[in-house]
Amino acid sequence: MISRILIYASLIVLAVIFLLPLWVLIITSLKDLDEIYAGGIMDLPQNPSLQAWARAWGTVCVGLNCTGLKAFYANTFMMAIPSVFLSTFFGAILGYILIKWRFKNSELVFGLILFGAFMPFQAILIPVSQTLSYMGVRDPVLSLIIIHTTYGIPFTTLFFRNYYVTFPDELVNAALIDGAGFFRIFFKILLPVSTPIIVVAVIFQFTGIWNDFLFGVSFASGKDVPVTVALNNIVNVTTGRKQYDLDMAAAVLAALPTLLVYIVAGKYFLRGLTAGSVKG
Repeated sequence: MISRILIYASLIVLAVIFLLPLWVLIITSLKDLDEIYAGGIMDLPQNPSLQAWARAWGTVCVGLNCTGLKAFYANTFMMAIPSVFLSTFFGAILGYILIKWRFKNSELVFGLILFGAFMPFQAILIPVSQTLSYMGVRDPVLSLIIIHTTYGIPFTTLFFRNYYVTFPDELVNAALIDGAGFFRIFFKILLPVSTPIIVVAVIFQFTGIWNDFLFGVSFASGKDVPVTVALNNIVNVTTGRKQYDLDMAAAVLAALPTLLVYIVAGKYFLRGLTAGSVKG
């Protein structure tokens, strides 16, 4: 009984510590500047107002574009959704090949693919820029889709390969005997039972792509930048008093999609991660 109390008490303390910055962001965004500058960072707002949120969403200037964060939300969704779909699909195909269609040196190929997951972003900026130039890709959104898809494939390949290890080879062999081909086995047999690991791949990729700053600031500019770059521009460009209420509201708005993803699908993320941990 005592051990259970200690466990729950420790979890509550850790949760409070983890959520404290978010709490400060929210209550600060609801205060006016006079109240913020008066001090008391943990104090509740005396006259709560959503004015900073409205400005951050619809009227704040990011460079020469005074349209708020909503326009940059659209940029990020246009980049993130295709990138998540493509990297998840190709990762599933590669994981399927590396486990169910083994070939000579397949483990070496997997090792080389996995090496890409540990490549620092900074180390590939110039090669990526040169590659996109050779391909003739000039559109910022398309460039970021290609980059995030390519960079995400090593991670999704790892997820699906480890998940498909648990899938019986006998079912694949039986399907081959019945005349099913490569894609039919994948789409009709493996993919329908891959929901847990698809959820993992989608959440992992979406949060990583949405929160990316380096690629966004390197390969996009002006009205085409993703929301993280727009947030940085809002926070770092100030005239007069620092607009802490506006900065905090913009920060919460920029992080809101990833927060919602983990709140809604967090338990499925954990289930998917552990689904392929033991071969049965």
